[in-house]
Amino acid sequence: MIGDKRVVAIVPARGGSKSVPGKNIRDLGGRPLIDWTLRMALDCDAIDRVIVSTDDRDIAEVAERCGAEVMLRPAALATDTSRVLDTVIDVAQRLKAEGERAVYGLLLEPTSPFRKSEFIHQCLTRLAEGMDSAATFKPAELNPHRAWKLSRGELETFIEGAIPWLPRQALPEAYQLSGDVYAFRLDRLQANGEALLFGRMGAVVTDGRGSLDIDTLEDFMIAEYLVKGIDHEQITA
Repeated sequence: MIGDKRVVAIVPARGGSKSVPGKNIRDLGGRPLIDWTLRMALDCDAIDRVIVSTDDRDIAEVAERCGAEVMLRPAALATDTSRVLDTVIDVAQRLKAEGERAVYGLLLEPTSPFRKSEFIHQCLTRLAEGMDSAATFKPAELNPHRAWKLSRGELETFIEGAIPWLPRQALPEAYQLSGDVYAFRLDRLQANGEALLFGRMGAVVTDGRGSLDIDTLEDFMIAEYLVKGIDHEQITA
């Protein structure tokens, strides 16, 4: 809980990844990938329930062994083009139907195994401060003032009037979602909504170190390298 408000964490984990087959339960440092997220969520004193939404029995078994609840999602919400938002809405509607009184919801994707628990508390604090939704951000890898587009075969700056040649220090600050934590008020989540960030939106800005969203085999290789570093730090600490 945060104050007197219950918190439910939703962990979406479908079984049909094509970029990295079996990604969500693939071994990372001797643990299934999803275990990294579930263990942190279950150990977080602010979270009252941890629910894994999946279409895959193997993922469900791993989640239950970790101690999380499982909601089997409809096949229509587990395709390559399915939106995570629709899975969150599905879980939220089912929670409401069962009488769950939680006010705050979290989206914790299993593909971000190295999030810090403090980010969860900080995002929930933003909700308690009056925001409808909040998320973690990091400095943009490419400042949009340095982005380009092709229009009828000709180059144009992506932002009209931008000067891509300015020194980095002269460019306006830009941020991108880090993927670590999304927080939102369940009671204000709309069934026909377009995004998990809605209404009054708050940000928790991180330095981006350790924020890894695993999408490809190359990302997984980076995660394995980082895990070795984590293990080394724990051994030598």
